[in-house]
Amino acid sequence: MQCWISPRLLRLWLIATGAVILSFSTAAQQRLFKRLNTDTHYQFEYVWLDEQGEQQAIQFALEREALQDIPLQQTTYRPDIAQRYVAVEMTKAARDIDPRIARINVQQRGDEIQVGVRAASDAIVADIQDQLSSAKVAAFNNYLDKHYYTEYLTPLNQNAIKPDHVRYIRESTMALIPLSQAFYDQLQQHSDARHYMNLLLGWVQSIPYNTLEDRSESHGSGFSPPFTLLSQNQGDCDSKAVLTASIMRAFLPSTPMVLVLLENHALLGIALPPRAGDKTITQNGITYVMFDPTGPALLPFGKVSPDTIMAIANRRYTLETIQ
Repeated sequence: MQCWISPRLLRLWLIATGAVILSFSTAAQQRLFKRLNTDTHYQFEYVWLDEQGEQQAIQFALEREALQDIPLQQTTYRPDIAQRYVAVEMTKAARDIDPRIARINVQQRGDEIQVGVRAASDAIVADIQDQLSSAKVAAFNNYLDKHYYTEYLTPLNQNAIKPDHVRYIRESTMALIPLSQAFYDQLQQHSDARHYMNLLLGWVQSIPYNTLEDRSESHGSGFSPPFTLLSQNQGDCDSKAVLTASIMRAFLPSTPMVLVLLENHALLGIALPPRAGDKTITQNGITYVMFDPTGPALLPFGKVSPDTIMAIANRRYTLETIQ
């Protein structure tokens, strides 16, 4: 399933909601993309058409030093490799136990780790098994952290592994302040946060997209961290949501925001005052106005696709708080 709504579905939705039908030929058109590398900066230039068909342009430069600690690629999660790492760490932990107290055998069989313990009493065996169980959990969590993965519960209540989107947002925000400021500088006097949001959305929606298959099956394949998305000038819905949230967090550092994960899609919500017609989602008493950076449909702030509306109504989503 692709991350964007088809032109036919969009037209039906516009008709059903009484919205003005836009010509799809004016949607999400990027006119120019340039990138120049210097010794200290990466310089970018974009030109695109906004929702009204008017040409917009932006230029910004990102510091090399500010980006050096953020991964450029998200590796694909492989359970066998993760378990190999865990087995090695458990073997190290087992070696720290006096062999005169217990004989321990740690073996990896496929995605499973088998542990055999022989000792003088059941109490000793149980104690050592508890120690190794704790070592297993710590090793697995360490592996996820080192590779920017996280565990999560899918909209179908399945346990899965995915890129740590919220961590990417947190660690990318400072580096993307010049980009956030560039959009702010484009605003006219007396503009509000919605003007900023719609300018930003038109830009990111015009960036060419990749599609995302089932997140629980892809294990991070296809996800691009923010700088990689900018450099390659393309990204899937997860990647665009993370980039947009990083920019928004630089603009509104304390406003509550959430990542909305559907089965095959990702979008965002932010706690700004909703207006009539806005699509919202509520968690822990906070109402978030939803917005979708994916494209190619130029959906303004507060508007989402019919597929998203249906998924939210059926509670087939997962929310992650963006710190």
